[in-house]
Amino acid sequence: MRAPIGDFDTATPAPDCSDDLIAPVADAVRQWRGAVPADRILYVETDPRWADTAVFVEHYGRDLLEQSANCVVVAGRRGGETSLAACLVLSTTRVDVNGVVRRHLGARKASFASMDTATGETGMEYGGITPVGLPAGWPVLVDSAVADLPYVLVGSGRRRGKLLVPGKALAELPGAVVLEGLGVS
Repeated sequence: MRAPIGDFDTATPAPDCSDDLIAPVADAVRQWRGAVPADRILYVETDPRWADTAVFVEHYGRDLLEQSANCVVVAGRRGGETSLAACLVLSTTRVDVNGVVRRHLGARKASFASMDTATGETGMEYGGITPVGLPAGWPVLVDSAVADLPYVLVGSGRRRGKLLVPGKALAELPGAVVLEGLGVS
């Protein structure tokens, strides 16, 4: 199957390649209940040497820069309690951690989670964290610009491989909240 964005050799519906996905992502695809059918979520095999955004778009298509999103784990703290959330913003922006995220989480302080926390809590590889298959109960904050795209390139849970997901499907993930201004220039 031809990928709807980027220059990939093949794109495979995620339900057809669960062996290529890490367990939490494969489970999320198998249990998918959104209005967008699970077979519209596509998996593309990629070289882990090119996983970082700048190198990735040089190899797989410059148009992907405007159609890629980064998923980062943030930690909000208030009164000695820490809560984790995922934030999904366009690759051309950064997460407004101290503004939109902190206010939405009702935290006194918010920051990016450490690499050990992000990978340990998600079971995913650093640099490949995806909003698909995150721990139950986590808020998934999605920038409205991401939700508006026909297809978005996101991590697959590991550095080898990416998911192409309709923006509308990302807005329907468990715990998802679409927010204006989450990603800032």
